[in-house]
Amino acid sequence: MIERGPLVRHDPIVRTLTIAGTTDLSPGFRRITLTGTELEGFTSLGPADHVKILLRDGERRDYTPRTFRPPANDTLAELDIDFFLHGDGPAAAWAQGVREGDEARIAGPRGSHLLPTGANRIVLGADESSLPAFGRWIEMVPEDVEILGFVELDNPSDAAYLDPEHVHRARVVWLDKADGALERAIRALGPLDDATFVWVAGEATTLIPIRRYLRRELGLPRNQVKIDGYWKTGEANRDHHAPIDPDDPED
Repeated sequence: MIERGPLVRHDPIVRTLTIAGTTDLSPGFRRITLTGTELEGFTSLGPADHVKILLRDGERRDYTPRTFRPPANDTLAELDIDFFLHGDGPAAAWAQGVREGDEARIAGPRGSHLLPTGANRIVLGADESSLPAFGRWIEMVPEDVEILGFVELDNPSDAAYLDPEHVHRARVVWLDKADGALERAIRALGPLDDATFVWVAGEATTLIPIRRYLRRELGLPRNQVKIDGYWKTGEANRDHHAPIDPDDPED
């Protein structure tokens, strides 16, 4: 029987860090590497953890802490955060404008949801906004658990964001971002047994029919399904903890 991983709380700390460098990973993705003594004690234990990037004018946005490297020998700790550079929002503008040596402030993670237990297969679904968390899932799932991944992209060139070993490990299926493409791919799997866990994240509105299919049509219990709305069209700075489907809240 699948059980969701427990929530591990962390001390709410705001850290002032320095940009150690930037790396363009694909046409749409830029990695910002942060460093500084205040990274001491940083902890991120779950694949879908998030930190808040504190931007100018009080703006803040949630991003996945992609990779944390503890201090070694005479080097400071480093934290990679990957940004999808879409639109003209404040976070994308910040990521495109920062330079090595600039200051950055982050807060969190406030907590980590650990991996579910009892699954022998994990189905992952993502768009560009959730690809960093998608990559963390692939890295953290034990080798004896099967992974099947679906990714919707506007620009096929952004497939370069994922390491080829991750693509192979998760047997990633790339989807053109079209109405219902991810839902159709998940429906095509047919009935899901009680040892399959499903995690899907992306634009909140498009996830409503996927959630209804998994929870209501297939009748999967909440312990087998986690749907996260990372963003919502027309809504700035959406709280991804908000219900995906207000007309059908979690039970």
